[in-house]
Amino acid sequence: MPLPKPEPGLVIAYEYLWRHEHEAGRHQGVKVRPCAIVVAVEGHAGVTEVVVAPITHLEPMPPSQGVEIPLRVKQHLGLDHDRSWVIVTDLNAFLWPGYDLRPVANAPSGAFAYGFLPPSLYKAIVRRITALSAITRVTDRRRE
Repeated sequence: MPLPKPEPGLVIAYEYLWRHEHEAGRHQGVKVRPCAIVVAVEGHAGVTEVVVAPITHLEPMPPSQGVEIPLRVKQHLGLDHDRSWVIVTDLNAFLWPGYDLRPVANAPSGAFAYGFLPPSLYKAIVRRITALSAITRVTDRRRE
């Protein structure tokens, strides 16, 4: 299956590297997880820089912050029924498609994306990231 065009609001399967893992010296994430594309900017020579926010079952504990994903959205994306949050204070930046983009587990077509977040949820996530910019940390994976 061809790679999707990286667009804000698209949820992809990505080997996410948490900030604490990066600070401990890791260069690869431990787990492939759904991640929401927050920003995708095409730069020089057609290279696209992407920023993603991870989706997790663990309720954010301060100082982490997140936006809970409604069950109907999780169903739309084909995710499980457990509560999940988009973490807005721990992000990854990389060059598309990067080394850590993965096919969605159990997707019969070998797709790399789950689908799009509803625009209202995507906008709520961006508002939270903007409001929390003083504590949001971006792990730069563009050189890996």
